[in-house]
Amino acid sequence: MRSEVSIVVPVLDEAPGIAACLRRLRRDFPECDLVVVDGGSRDGTAELAAEHARVVPSAPGRGRQMNAGAAASHGEILWFVHADCTIPAAALPALLTAMADPNVVGGGLTLRFDQRSAGLRWLAVTSNARARRLGWVFGDQAMFVRRAVFGALGGFPEIPLMEDLELSRQLRRRGRLVVLPVACTASARRLVQHGPWRMTVLMQVLKAQYLAGVDPERIRRRYEAGTRRGRRSAMLAGSQPTGSRT
Repeated sequence: MRSEVSIVVPVLDEAPGIAACLRRLRRDFPECDLVVVDGGSRDGTAELAAEHARVVPSAPGRGRQMNAGAAASHGEILWFVHADCTIPAAALPALLTAMADPNVVGGGLTLRFDQRSAGLRWLAVTSNARARRLGWVFGDQAMFVRRAVFGALGGFPEIPLMEDLELSRQLRRRGRLVVLPVACTASARRLVQHGPWRMTVLMQVLKAQYLAGVDPERIRRRYEAGTRRGRRSAMLAGSQPTGSRT
């Protein structure tokens, strides 16, 4: 039987949490096609994932991995879920209801984080407002899209960063994007590690550079330099990161 929805999970060195992630997805969405795309993990992630889902090997890079997963999947709706995000079972009926409207080409879930702070709360509120107003859906909101439209656009651009932003911008030219009133709970580990306010400012700068036409490779280098500084600051302050990588 052909699944209407395919869940694609890109992974790289996610061994500590991948089995629990896939067990949840199997339990809550048993009717969905489930594909894991491994970008060359060295910690046994692929072997652990193979106990719960089909595993597709790929060169690293989120855009490249998600395209490989889409190509290997069967559903008419592609649903891209990060391994460190938790999706409630109520998300699937909400997604199918939204996609019953032929004018809707895709969308995402409402973002929230697994930790609480003023900075994280601000980031979630502004991210959700941006997604609803501009149609900019990012990976930690569990983006979904019609396969036919995804294929017509050539999938995710295989660039170092901003592949989700670029696909969102292209999708919006094809139809309507929706933000479901169901929460995707994303890990705050990276944000806590580097500082929520620091990362919020950094990402706004990088988005502005991308929209201004700066080379994505240069943006990637700027991102890595910024996160290295954040890591050093956190270590000096005695901060201990928690959660999994986003």
